Amino acid sequence: VVVIGDRSIYDLLYRYDSDFSKVFKVLADFDSVMPTTRAHARDVLSVLRKVAADEALLPMDRSGMVAMLEEAVRQGRWQRRFSSRFSDLADLQREASHLAKREGAEQIGADHVAAAHEAYERRHGLTEDRTHDLITDGVIRVETEGARVGQVNGLAVYDLGHHRFGTPARITARVGLGREGVVNIERQAGLSGPTHDKGVSILTGFLRGTFAQRVPLTMSCSITFEQSYGGIDGDSASSTEVYAILSALAGLAIRQDLAVTGSVDQHGQVQAIGGVNEKIEGFFRVCASRELTGSQGVLVPVANVADLQLGREVLEAVSGGRFHIWEVATIEHGIELLTGVPAGKLDDRGGWSEGSVYGRCQRRLEEMAELMRAAAKDPGRPG
Repeated sequence: VVVIGDRSIYDLLYRYDSDFSKVFKVLADFDSVMPTTRAHARDVLSVLRKVAADEALLPMDRSGMVAMLEEAVRQGRWQRRFSSRFSDLADLQREASHLAKREGAEQIGADHVAAAHEAYERRHGLTEDRTHDLITDGVIRVETEGARVGQVNGLAVYDLGHHRFGTPARITARVGLGREGVVNIERQAGLSGPTHDKGVSILTGFLRGTFAQRVPLTMSCSITFEQSYGGIDGDSASSTEVYAILSALAGLAIRQDLAVTGSVDQHGQVQAIGGVNEKIEGFFRVCASRELTGSQGVLVPVANVADLQLGREVLEAVSGGRFHIWEVATIEHGIELLTGVPAGKLDDRGGWSEGSVYGRCQRRLEEMAELMRAAAKDPGRPG
């Protein structure tokens, strides 16, 4: 007996059905990606050549082969992996062949592959277009110029199954006296998933380790995704949330022509996230619709650089210096890019350097701790 299905279903049956492992003793697990070696590149092109021969499609010229391999890498979502979902690649090949025949071409070139890809995105991108229209019309507020205190452009990915796209979202933070620590408004509203809750707890650990060595972390800080009315999960915005909190504490404005993605650990290291290409392209589309200024760009984790496989329009803008992508390894590096102010260094007494981002945050926290102590001693004292 042979059963074909999804790996997750196999795992469920194996775990919960005691007879399953007795009947189905051999697992043949097929990966959806494979390394980008010359041999595998030949294998991908060999499969596509067979599809062309079986279905009387036009052959690909050298540029068309390169474009199809690039598409295989993009679908694999990593520069070092080809997608092995040959049915999806074959669908793109069929449409590219149709477009080439309509033009009277004898071979499929890179332009035909690009046109087929754009046509696919256009057919499946209605939700993306409507979301972009809401931002363009100002219904969903996203700023791409100027600077704001406690406000950062985060990046989110929507996966509809047949289509994935990225879009920017405002993340804001407000800080005041209190002992609540970081308050996740999404969690209070029942809209935060467990992974997002974990991300907020981790960034709280980073703040505690950075600023609570001499005084308690005495503050009340609310943080939220503005104009978000559905569920939120994942920790890919945790570094963005840290930047918003640091900005609010230090009173330093953050550039709005930049967007940020990346999770953070308790030591301030920026970690890899998913959907980096879609996130960059989503912010680029908003910036391009308002005219590129040459200063706009996206901060991505260093670990995601190997995942970059961006569309032609974004690559041309980056090559021309009209749009930028910065790789970030630490919170210190990111906050310096966003504010233009040094993050800070510890002195011999364990305090942060005066005038730095961390130094301003430390001073604000110490002031709030002193006010809280004074209020506890004299409850009737005016604030």
